[in-house]
Formats: sequence, structure tokens, C-alpha cells
Amino acid sequence: MTERCWYRRACGLLLLGAAAAVTAGAQTLTTLHSFDYTDGGNPYAGLTQGTNGSLYGAAYAGGTDSAGTVFKITPAGVLTTLHDFCSQGGCLDGYLPHSAPIQATNGNLYGTTDLGGANGVGGTVYQITPIGTLTTIHSFCSQSNCADGAYPYAALVQGPDGNFYGTTNQEGNNNNAGTVFKITPSGALTTLYTFCSQSNCTDGAYPYAALVQGADGNFYGTTGGGGAASVGTVFKITPHGVLTTLYSFCSQANCADGSTPYAPLLQASDGNFYGTTLLGGSDISEAGTVFRITPAGALTTLYTFCSQAGCADGSSPVDGLIQATDGNLYGTTYNGGAAGDGTIFRSSLSGGLKTLYSFCSTSGCPDGANPWAALLQDTNGKFYGTTYQGGTSNAGTVFSLSVGLGSFVETLPTSGKVGKAVKILGTNLTGATSVTFNGTAATFTVVSHSLITATVPAGAATGTVKVTTPSGTLPSNVPFRVLP
Repeated sequence: MTERCWYRRACGLLLLGAAAAVTAGAQTLTTLHSFDYTDGGNPYAGLTQGTNGSLYGAAYAGGTDSAGTVFKITPAGVLTTLHDFCSQGGCLDGYLPHSAPIQATNGNLYGTTDLGGANGVGGTVYQITPIGTLTTIHSFCSQSNCADGAYPYAALVQGPDGNFYGTTNQEGNNNNAGTVFKITPSGALTTLYTFCSQSNCTDGAYPYAALVQGADGNFYGTTGGGGAASVGTVFKITPHGVLTTLYSFCSQANCADGSTPYAPLLQASDGNFYGTTLLGGSDISEAGTVFRITPAGALTTLYTFCSQAGCADGSSPVDGLIQATDGNLYGTTYNGGAAGDGTIFRSSLSGGLKTLYSFCSTSGCPDGANPWAALLQDTNGKFYGTTYQGGTSNAGTVFSLSVGLGSFVETLPTSGKVGKAVKILGTNLTGATSVTFNGTAATFTVVSHSLITATVPAGAATGTVKVTTPSGTLPSNVPFRVLP
């Protein structure tokens, strides 16, 4: 495979910056914050919407000890640093967070750091309160021969059982190829699977991305290496650790189906999974792909990046896709676009791609450059994200992008049994008069302008949650699954 310079910093390219708001057609991008390293820098991670209406994220670098931060930022752009990593002796609290924390059903946020912890370099799982009190609940490489894994690059996902599920990129018992793990909110960790357990690592190796729980209750993910061609896989794993390899990339001539998937999967409304590969595709530039894969493992390449002259459509999508309330898929590329510094794009479930925004659209890259992370659609309808570089100090940015989509509500969690308490996130929820689960009225309490608590009512079936407010009725972005 052709060696490509997809990582801009590795190519020795430096950017300048200044704050900006830019309109491109009907899309309006606003730079909300430019990092300057004192408040963090170079965020690989995307953002998470909290129940208080603020967004939470992690910066890989910068902060008091140049080891990264956890931060909170309002949709208007007011940023607060919640924690500076390596602030404890020996970096027991970890350092260099690659992914954003997620908010759990107990109200706290949980995340991972690449390095640090009680064992030096294995990384950590941490809990942090919305106001910034951090507790390390697990330090990796704590077992003999690092059987529990090391370097957890990916974000966690919380299952219906209340536990968190995640991956480590390396270590484990077999060939230093990474693991899948389960961890309780209090920090009891169970290794569910160790990669490269099969001959020639046909089961995959080096998982980089977070897991996603499918509608069938199993978890689905990707590995950046291993598989039949040693360039990555898609896998399914049960909550008890039984792993099935669904697809090995580079199964087609010249890796037309893509290779090296760093991104997590998304299960869309049609029941299929969608994702991206960093490399491969039908174009000789090996700029990556967008793909669809069925739960049974049948893969279709929907788009190959760098299909347009000068890679105007983008190249090197590192992170995953989201399905927005209009039913389309949205994502980012690290490189390519009009200036070569990355893009935001939209795709339908059947393929076809439209570039919505090209970063570094003005001199000095005040709008940011090289977005590594996936987008977040806030309940106000706008998209929010981060760039790894660019901005006033070339330390990355937080941005918003409006494409004219309306407000909605989001449930936490997205499934549960009758009688379960559910948090409903939204915007301008004050004065709400009704909450229904697929048409069945529920008892509820308006906690704040951004949060309602409700109880899954008797007789409810799987379907859309709707909240009626003085300004209109807000549907949930995904159906709420009523469990038996």
C-alpha cells in the first residue's frame, strides 16, 4: 500500500490562526473557542452533551502540566477547564486523553486516558463529576503481563446493565494486540476478549475505536489491524465475551473496500451499521471510504474519498459517523477539502457525498484545521465538534455548524423496561406539558430548561419519545427501545 501523509503534524506542516465565523452556502460554521495550551490543546476527542445543557470534552495536550484536560463548554462558547491531567504525583490520574468522557445514567462522566495511572504508562479509566472532581477507577497494566490491556484510546459505552464497555489498543495475553473489557462504575474490570487469540490474528488486532451496542444487545466494533489481510476487521461481541469476526478489510482487489478502520460503527435507522476506513478505497490515493455493513457481515462501499480533483471531497476520515435527525450521515475528514485541512461532509444511507465545509477557508486557519473527531448533534439541532489544529494558537478549536435542522430531545439511556426512570435532554424544556413514549403518556418532572425526568409507562412500546412544550412538540432523535 502507498504510504500517505495523512497525519499533518507528522509531515511537519504548521498552521497559523485567528478566531472566525464562516458561512458556506446554507451552512454556517462558528468558531466557539480557540485553545491556547493553557486551557488545553490539540483535541482528538469530540464532545458529549450533558444533562445541564453544556458540552463536555477532553483536550489531548496542554493544561497546567501539559498532559491534557477535561473541559466544559456552553453552546455559546464559554469554556471551563474541569481537570488538568497529571496533577497528581506520578500522574496517577492519567494523562493524554484521546477520547471524550460520556455522561452515565448516575449523572457522572466516565472516560479514559492513553497513559499514566498507578502502573505508569498503561492508561486509566476515570470518573469525573460535572463540576470537576476526578477519581481514577482503574489503572491498566495492573495484572500480570498486562493481561487487562493498555492504552485505552477509545471512549466508553454504557450498557443497559449499567456497566461500561470499552477497548484497549495493546497488551492483553496474546501478542500485545489489545482487549475488550467491561468495567463497573466502581472500577471492577473484567477482560472479555483478548485479540490475536486466533492464528495469524484473523480475529483482529489493535482496536482503536469505541464499541456500539446494537439493537440485538451485542456490541459491534472495529480493529485497526489483524484480520485475513492484516489491515483491520469488523467484529461482534456478546456482553459475555463471545467474539465473531464479521468482515476482514482489503478483501477486494487493491483494497477497494478500504483498510485500517480507526472509527467506531453507527447503527442507523435501517438496522445496518455504517463506518469509515482511514485508508484504502478504489482511488489510488488510498484516502479512505464510507461503508455499510449488515449485522450478518455483508459489506458495501458507499464512497471512496479523494474521488474529486485535488481531494476536494476530503481524505483520511479518522473518526466515525453520526445519523442526524434528517436521516443523513454526517462526518469529518482529517485532510483534503479546498485547503487540504479537512472537511465536514454529509452522505445519505445509500451513498453519495456532499462536502459541507472545508477547514482553513481563510488565511491563518482561524476556523480550525484537521478535525479528528466525529460530530455531535446537540438537541438544539446544530452540530458541534473540534479540530486538532488551527485557531488563534494553532492548538485546535471547538466549533458549531448550523445546517438548519430543528430542535429535538434525547433520552438517557435509549432503552429500558417499564417503570425505569429516564432522563430526557433537550433545549428550552421549561413549561413542558406532556411526555409520551410512542404515544403512551408518562409521568414526568421538569428539572431544568435542559432536563426532564420521566418513567417508562405501562403499556409503552418501542418508538419515538415526544415532549410537548409551549413552543411545539419535540421528538426524540432515536426510538426508545422498551425492553421485555
